[in-house]
Amino acid sequence: MNPSSLEVLAAVLFGLALVHTFSTRLFERLAHAQPRHAKLWHLIGEVEIVFGLWAIALTVAMMALQGRAAATDYLDSRNYTEPLFVFAIMVVAASRPVLDCTQQLARGFARLLPVPMPHALYFTSLALIPLLGSLITEPAAMTLAALMLRERYFAEHLPVRMRYATLGVLFVNVSIGGALTPFAAPPVLMVAAGWGWDLPFMLSSFGAHVVPVVTLNAAVATLLFRGPLAQVKPPAGVQRGSPAGVIGLHLLLLAGIVVFAHHPPLFLGLMLLFLGIAAAYPQYQSRLMLREALLVAFFLAGLVVLGGLQQWWLQPLLMQMDARTVYLGATALTAITDNAALTYLASQVPGLSEEFKYYLVAGAISGGGLTVIANAPNPAGMSILRERFPDGVVSAAGLFLAALPPTLVTVAAFLLF
Repeated sequence: MNPSSLEVLAAVLFGLALVHTFSTRLFERLAHAQPRHAKLWHLIGEVEIVFGLWAIALTVAMMALQGRAAATDYLDSRNYTEPLFVFAIMVVAASRPVLDCTQQLARGFARLLPVPMPHALYFTSLALIPLLGSLITEPAAMTLAALMLRERYFAEHLPVRMRYATLGVLFVNVSIGGALTPFAAPPVLMVAAGWGWDLPFMLSSFGAHVVPVVTLNAAVATLLFRGPLAQVKPPAGVQRGSPAGVIGLHLLLLAGIVVFAHHPPLFLGLMLLFLGIAAAYPQYQSRLMLREALLVAFFLAGLVVLGGLQQWWLQPLLMQMDARTVYLGATALTAITDNAALTYLASQVPGLSEEFKYYLVAGAISGGGLTVIANAPNPAGMSILRERFPDGVVSAAGLFLAALPPTLVTVAAFLLF
């Protein structure tokens, strides 16, 4: 390795961003200690803003070291399709008609389970919806599952330990639940076309591991918290769902965004059409999640900018591992960098064995729940559920410890079976 001074600086800033991510509670305490600057500390303490802020710092440094033209050329060379797509899919998937449809599907599935409805819906939110991510994409699945869990299972009277455990299982299950198809999980999407991974391959190679693990993780969480779940009350009154025609139109727009996920002009155009329809018929909408979606997109765009200069140390580190070792290495590295970045870097290396490719992607999806930056949909789930944690802050250490058991189950499934 012979990195340039800019690459070393980018690695340092990336490390500072990681430290910042794990220090958000400190900024919340500063907000309480210094009320005069509380809004500033709250802003800096937003997890979703961390990588965007440090990406701005990197851009300023690049302008100082290499000039404005070099900095703007680098920014223009980055691919921002994923942040834009997550923004669009999050706004549309969180709309009331889509959520109504998902809840109807979840209730129908839950009625088939031989357990009380609160337990059945909890299990369904952690198992069925993440697996649906293989069709509607992981960001959409994360948004819908988080919204379903937020009102009923993240209430103040329920244990904080349960909230952390639920978040950990949700992040892990969404990360692996999208691996049944070649287009839904970001780390799979990065390599599927180049490596010739089609739908039959994904179902045969990953399906036998993914479906049982997602089911087991959700079942263990349901069993572990069966006591608190028994205290969950059904919603008061009869809730009227959205009209079938409205649901159908929203699902059509959602499907269009998924189909054109690689083409920002098309999926952003569909999102703008959705915004027009939502403005014309506000009676069918709840508050649109524009702020949350923008923050998540800012987070992911910052990760794209900072991550683009980490190849000098990350790729050699991966390439010196054998096929089995790279599985554990990718699982661990995913916790400190986006899992799609790992698979993308590997896709640029010719001559990799099929076993190496398989274990690299398996590791990338296995570790996708350990931190908020490990998988692109995680910031979306965090933005929806964070307000239901004490002081509106999710401890990075708490999330890691909560996600570790379901991650270890996933690791065992891929290595032993």
